[in-house]
Amino acid sequence: MIEIRKSEDRHHENFGWLDARWSFSFDNYHDPRHMSFGPLRVFNDDVVQPGTGFPLHPHREMEIVTFVLSGAVEHQDSLGNRTTIRAGEVQRMSAGTGVRHSERNPSETEPLHLLQVWFLPERPGLAPSYEQKGFTRDQRQGRLLPVLSGAAIEGAVSIHQDVTGYLARLGAGSAAGHMFAPGRRGYLFLIEGAARLNGTPLAAGDAAKIAAEPEIRVEAGDDSELLLLDMV
Repeated sequence: MIEIRKSEDRHHENFGWLDARWSFSFDNYHDPRHMSFGPLRVFNDDVVQPGTGFPLHPHREMEIVTFVLSGAVEHQDSLGNRTTIRAGEVQRMSAGTGVRHSERNPSETEPLHLLQVWFLPERPGLAPSYEQKGFTRDQRQGRLLPVLSGAAIEGAVSIHQDVTGYLARLGAGSAAGHMFAPGRRGYLFLIEGAARLNGTPLAAGDAAKIAAEPEIRVEAGDDSELLLLDMV
């Protein structure tokens, strides 16, 4: 089963400083049809205007992963981390028993574009923790590069959940495939470009829930970038 949700069908909020597109129920958006998918609870596609951001706020019992697509995030948290996450970098913050953090676009001229993805943790009561790694454009060119994993994949950011996240850049006319073990599901998001997923066309911002599919193949019609989640 492959269920496509088109970009324009996502919930859209424009707060002026934040232009947000939410794929699952979040904040003031509640849709019983789009609450979660396996351990995937939130998938937000956000553009943050220069010099603005999210003030200090709390989280608990969630694995929060940030993929910076363009620009940079200035991050501070109650664990003592003060970092900048730049385009091509992936950040994981385990909220666990409780953490407070802020996120800000430090540029005075350039917008920040990021994906923030939340997963339910494998168990409650984890100690809060933080990790951040960078991945070059060349590393993910023409292949599904594992950048996030609960399976201790070398080089990938760790996560306290049975999920592996892959980033890929595909040139026009190229393709990439992925096989799912029995009982696993996938979530594919086309970041940019145009592609076909098992023959079904996708445009930038489109997403696909994947279940009971042993294998997928993504064929790029234009230069494209995608995120694929392989989950329990």
